[in-house]
Amino acid sequence: MAERPIETTDFGYADVPRQDKARRVRGVFDSVAERYDLMNDLMSGGAHRLWKRFALALTGLRRGARALDIAGGTGDLAIGLAHQVGRQGYVVLADINSRMLQIGRDRLIDRGLSGMVDYVQADAQHLPFADGSFDCVTIGFGLRNVTDKQAALSSMQRVLKPGGQLLVLEFSKPLMSSMSRIYDAYSFRVLPWLGRVVAGDADAYRYLAESIRRHPDQETLLQMMRSAGLEGCHYHNLTGGLVALHRGYRY
Repeated sequence: MAERPIETTDFGYADVPRQDKARRVRGVFDSVAERYDLMNDLMSGGAHRLWKRFALALTGLRRGARALDIAGGTGDLAIGLAHQVGRQGYVVLADINSRMLQIGRDRLIDRGLSGMVDYVQADAQHLPFADGSFDCVTIGFGLRNVTDKQAALSSMQRVLKPGGQLLVLEFSKPLMSSMSRIYDAYSFRVLPWLGRVVAGDADAYRYLAESIRRHPDQETLLQMMRSAGLEGCHYHNLTGGLVALHRGYRY
């Protein structure tokens, strides 16, 4: 009897067994967790804060609402969500990586927000929440690291309340070829160097650059969201398409 072929998925430019990707991604973020926020500022020139602020401006959340931030890492979006929903509301910061989640929890405690947020170690593909639990779900720069992105989108759609919104903030495809050339040179020369000098891990940031190139472009991700059952889907290109914010609703 012929052996069944091993199912593979992307890990940067490499194809690895599907069951192995989560372990490899965990290793990347275990390595860079302590310097993650500093590296984000250096890599983007602080622009990641503006991209996240734009996403938060579109949540539509009111006091008392319920929000979930998936792959929330060190808590940038969760902090904004907590301010929006207030102490009457409820925010969950979820991440598959325990070290990133710990750093996020410590940041929120330092800001006096710990009592407003719960922390859950969770896989985006199999969210441990009841159907219709949240008014808004966000995921910022995390979807590209998920093994089965379609399953994750379906899981996010499931936990939204009717009328609830999903916001996916992620690196995407630049709109101009000239920008793509500059972006490639920066990604594959400067980022690994920064990773080595600042975070002590050039390979981790080489993976992150490669994972961006393997991530679905704007239109492909839009169709994936629709396939997950989300409606009213559209996106906003930011910084010439280097980043895109996709939005969809559960009606």
